[in-house]
Amino acid sequence: MSAKFITFEGGEGVGKSTQIRRLVSNLSKHGVEAIRTREPGGTPRAEAIRSFLLQGKSESWGPSAEAILFAAARLDHVNSMIKPNLQSDKWVLSDRFHDSTRAYQGLTGGVPDELIDALESLALNGITPDLTILIDMAPEQAFERVRKRAEEDGLNLPPDRYEKENIEWHRHLRRNFLDIARAHSDRFIVVDGAQTADDMEQDIWTKVQDRFEQLAA
Repeated sequence: MSAKFITFEGGEGVGKSTQIRRLVSNLSKHGVEAIRTREPGGTPRAEAIRSFLLQGKSESWGPSAEAILFAAARLDHVNSMIKPNLQSDKWVLSDRFHDSTRAYQGLTGGVPDELIDALESLALNGITPDLTILIDMAPEQAFERVRKRAEEDGLNLPPDRYEKENIEWHRHLRRNFLDIARAHSDRFIVVDGAQTADDMEQDIWTKVQDRFEQLAA
């Protein structure tokens, strides 16, 4: 079985991390070795860039500079982690990838397509997802879910660089993700994020089995 690269996309708080863990578990039950990772991050150097970005230290530099930083983290992630694991026949599941840069910094942040395209060409190094799962959810619902989860866990964390944007910004981001999914419908599947976690897990698993027929057995 050739290894597959699956990415998860969506706005803040839609449940990507939970569903990636569950998909790794379901793949394991079918004899598929899969690892999960995230962007920005996945390698020590990329995690350092992640911390810098999400703490808002680059915000004053503007979206174009942030897009370049994301691309630098992605280049290291691809070359040091994603590509070697795929070559070792391990499936790789990533919480965000290049579509997030196009949605956040490009379509929502106003960075020109020419720069986004150039950064993708540099950072992807020939690696593109075999499947992208977009978890779509109204930002109002997503942030309410995040608030309730934080209360249950007794957490009072400050919002990160993107969580603190206003609700209209997040609505615009949601529309942009859906536009990207429509433009690349051969690669994307869209999942309703308002479902329960269990229902979403089953929905995703069914769609993944439909996409990769070696999993249907």
